Amino acid sequence: MMNLSPARRVFAGFAIYSFAMGNIFPRLADVQAGMGDDTAALGLGLIGAPIGVLVTLTLAPPYLERIGYRRLLPGALPLLAALYALAVQAPSPLVLFLMLLPVGAAIGCIEIMLNAEADRTEQLIGKRIMNRSHAFWSIGFFTAGLFGAQVAALGISPQLHLALVVPLVALASLAALGDYQPSPARGGVAGGEVPRVAAPTLAILLLVVVTMPAMLLEGASMDWSAIYMRDTFAADKFWQGIAVSSFAVLQGLMRFFADRVVERYSPADLARVLFIALGLGCVTVVFSAWPLLSLVGFALMGLGTSAIFPLAMSAAARRHDRSSALNIAALAQFSFLMFLLGPPVLGFVAAHLGIRMAFGISLPLILVSLATAGALGQRRPVFA
Repeated sequence: MMNLSPARRVFAGFAIYSFAMGNIFPRLADVQAGMGDDTAALGLGLIGAPIGVLVTLTLAPPYLERIGYRRLLPGALPLLAALYALAVQAPSPLVLFLMLLPVGAAIGCIEIMLNAEADRTEQLIGKRIMNRSHAFWSIGFFTAGLFGAQVAALGISPQLHLALVVPLVALASLAALGDYQPSPARGGVAGGEVPRVAAPTLAILLLVVVTMPAMLLEGASMDWSAIYMRDTFAADKFWQGIAVSSFAVLQGLMRFFADRVVERYSPADLARVLFIALGLGCVTVVFSAWPLLSLVGFALMGLGTSAIFPLAMSAAARRHDRSSALNIAALAQFSFLMFLLGPPVLGFVAAHLGIRMAFGISLPLILVSLATAGALGQRRPVFA
């Protein structure tokens, strides 16, 4: 087991989480081909994960607190990898839907625990690490994309590929989180009994609006970029995987430096620049005539989505009306639902209007979020 600082332990947790989650996305085209169904049917099967996430994010926070992150988090990461390995064995979209329900439940629990731990660690060390934490999420996802592209190029089936991921995630979790001790919870929480359901307040709902296009396009790029490259340019399996990774490159780089930018300017200022990049990337993907230009578009969308969700998470966690875990869950249950539910819905758009339009319908949402970015905070943040 590694002797890591609290911040580095959080970074490792995010990277392992995204690697466990990210290996399925470069193989979705192969999963679809194995089932013999179209994008609409595959999209229907993928809805299982969002439903599991919604249930968990709504109901789980008080139980996670009661059982303890120390007991749950180290085992939750390899469990997620194992559930994905089982899900790709599904012979049909209906079975895939059922097998992705527990996947979504695991994702919801991990999402709450890691984001709450990042917020608590910020308070403990007196420095912002939320964006850098999500940078390591992008690094893990980028690694998963490259790994998946190489494994696919070798002709290894998605079923064997995802099975190989399980021991890798288990070993990494043991090394990085085997002696994990949670950081102390934030103070300053409003008094009263903790609700059993993480219902969003009006302030949290506004943050949901801000995150909608970023979460939608992040999920769409991960789910459909490989299929986009295959259907639009007849790209081989390696370049399908590279499309997934190209999105994660600029996303990860921006997240790594976003905390410094926010400390110098403001969350809202950074968000407005990122929404402009997101719009440019989306337009590029919709109208691109060349594969390399499409990869640039996916990279710009990665840049545009990079810090929006972490900034919203920080804004929710720093509110003093309720516990940070409850506000995080209330935000995540809608924002992360868009991340997971949006791509299956866009599968129906792709089936009827073409896969380019599956990305294009997000452009009006980008304009709305650009107008409401001030909800993320107009001033440089301070620790309280």
